[in-house]
Amino acid sequence: MQFGLWFEPEMVSRDSELYRAHPDWCLHVPDRTRSEGRNQLILDLTRPEVCEYIVESVSRVLGSAPITYVKWDMNRHLTEIGSAALPSERQRETAHRYMLGLYSVMERITSSFPHVLFESCSGGGGGRFDHGILHYMPQTWTSDNTDAIVRLKIQFGTSLVYPISSMGAHVSAVPNHMIHRVTSLKMRGDVAMSGNFGYELDLTTFTEEERELAIQQVALYKELREFVQFGLFYRLLSPFEGLDAAWMFVSEDGKDVLACYFNILAEPNSPFQMLKLKGLDPERNYRNVDTDELYGGDELMYSGLALPLQHGDFQSKFFRFRMEE
Repeated sequence: MQFGLWFEPEMVSRDSELYRAHPDWCLHVPDRTRSEGRNQLILDLTRPEVCEYIVESVSRVLGSAPITYVKWDMNRHLTEIGSAALPSERQRETAHRYMLGLYSVMERITSSFPHVLFESCSGGGGGRFDHGILHYMPQTWTSDNTDAIVRLKIQFGTSLVYPISSMGAHVSAVPNHMIHRVTSLKMRGDVAMSGNFGYELDLTTFTEEERELAIQQVALYKELREFVQFGLFYRLLSPFEGLDAAWMFVSEDGKDVLACYFNILAEPNSPFQMLKLKGLDPERNYRNVDTDELYGGDELMYSGLALPLQHGDFQSKFFRFRMEE
């Protein structure tokens, strides 16, 4: 374990020395109510002096201890989008100038602390999942909704625009804190391994069986991490179009393959199903790492892989292949 911090540098509370000293340093419109969110107002990052204050304050904290991780959160909407530093005819520039100020702050802080991993978060997840922020923060907390079934759609959709390595994906406790669904630790782990894998729950509540499974999941992800995060990603079955989902990863050299299948809801007398893979070499053979069965690349892509009959809802299955030399 290494030391990390979670904070919201862009916020200010009314009950603070900063606000009392500089009440005009927040976004506001004169003679209008200053709307609070989580008992906070938003600092006016169009002002160079405010940006300087944030850089100095954050840098002082990061330099005070062996900190290697920062979650940079922003948990409220911009309201009363006005700046006391701009004339009336330029007030419509405020939102844009705010983001320019934020980028300048992040540029200075991340450059000064290159050893720190910065993770972006906003509004419970992907509110700031944009390419500008990714320039400074290589991963984003994809969503506070960590239910494995909902995450199939969230991660599938996010992957249309953003790389797998940028998506924070964690195993959380059940019943899920947002929708109270119960899914197995295996299902939660398999879904989370298709992103930036981690756990956020009380490990001391695990049964002996769950502890052993968690150890296995961590060991497996260490094996898969390189080509899951930096290999080629293929979407096979969309969770938006049926009761299952599937995707796969192929290492950059084409030798390692991971196909992930997720059954959302079981059906009686469900039809026999073949999962057609992508991105393989049709002229090469691939060996199933777990069963030692040998398949042709053309066979896996054009005929497909026979899916086992799933018993019960919320089931998942990994298929690992290694290209034969």
